[in-house]
Amino acid sequence: MGMARHDVKHLVIMRHAKADYPPGALDHDRPLMTRGAHDAAAAGEWLAQQYTPDMIMVSSALRTRQTVTWVCSELGEKAPTPQLVDELYNAHETAIIAAVNHAPETVRTLLVVAHMPGVLDTVLRLASRDSDVDAMMDVSGGFPTSGVAVLEVPGDWALLDGGDARLVHFEVPRG
Repeated sequence: MGMARHDVKHLVIMRHAKADYPPGALDHDRPLMTRGAHDAAAAGEWLAQQYTPDMIMVSSALRTRQTVTWVCSELGEKAPTPQLVDELYNAHETAIIAAVNHAPETVRTLLVVAHMPGVLDTVLRLASRDSDVDAMMDVSGGFPTSGVAVLEVPGDWALLDGGDARLVHFEVPRG
């Protein structure tokens, strides 16, 4: 397992943390609630211990950007500079996978922070038949705010398309 795993990349798909609905606010400008900030920090703490990303792609929405700020605060000096990707805002799985396809092949662990239903649809489309059964059950039951799905990607980011990544973990950190 040791030798084979060395080649494996990790794709971490995260839904933004719990956001508020302020009166009159545009959807794009909805901020995180206090609970959301705590949950995002908890997710960052979990990622720092398990799957520290060396690249982060984030939707341009305020709630996703704030989520990433809290995640990065927990990653500390290991945090990469997040890349804002407008196409990830309320994106379907095709747009999310297209963004992932453009990641440099040198990236070992890619974190993508986006929205429902795109995050769920992306995981369900990419997950291979040999995915972890418990993780599949958990993610199929819904993808809560600040939920984190981890997929093992055996080949190039550019070739990722469908059914070719192994879902190995689904975590819903709470602060």
